[in-house]
Amino acid sequence: MSDSKSAAGKANALAGQIYQRLKDDISNFALLPGDRFTETEMAERYGVSRTPVRDALYRLEREGYLQVAFRSGWSVRPFDFHRFDQLYDLRIVLELAAVARICEAEQPADLSALQAIWSLPREQRLTDGKQVGELDEAFHQGLILATGNLEMARVHQEVTDKIRIVRRLDFTRAPRIDLTYDEHQEVLRLLTQRKAAQAAINLRSHIEASKAEVHKITLHMIYEARQRGLVGAAG
Repeated sequence: MSDSKSAAGKANALAGQIYQRLKDDISNFALLPGDRFTETEMAERYGVSRTPVRDALYRLEREGYLQVAFRSGWSVRPFDFHRFDQLYDLRIVLELAAVARICEAEQPADLSALQAIWSLPREQRLTDGKQVGELDEAFHQGLILATGNLEMARVHQEVTDKIRIVRRLDFTRAPRIDLTYDEHQEVLRLLTQRKAAQAAINLRSHIEASKAEVHKITLHMIYEARQRGLVGAAG
């Protein structure tokens, strides 16, 4: 019994590793929107059997990254910017509701943990895009959690998970990282002063600017990846 459990655990761990590698390849545009492939090709690519690859592929299909057809195998889903826009709109609704609740609450919300991260002098700010991206997610989730409404937090986390593939690109440019620090500081200042209307305006502008930036970067990165592919094929 223990041997079978051990084997199952190793199989699950391997499937998890392949899942993450596939997801990274999609996120980094090593696999482009519309690219087609088979389970066998992916197994050869990662040097494993088809079983963990199949498990990883179906997991990514459930999460919306891939699609499968009976006769033509697997493909990376095309970017659906309309869907991303809708998710960003939902995110704005949730976060503006959080701003109103924070400013209207009888007891001031404890925003000290967020202030400690974002109210830093310029020379102490992080510059690594991946780290800042993770902190940015935590900042916006922190605003929701400050309301005490766990159902809002759950839905907001689901939205965050779905837009992560494009949202993380906002932190691949140094000026955007600095701007994120500045804008988060200002939102926190306004919330502390309970200036709900101005905080809402600033937060909406912050999210809309980020959405526009990731649209632009995504299209540029896809174009560059396709050009590299064409050059490689020509070579």
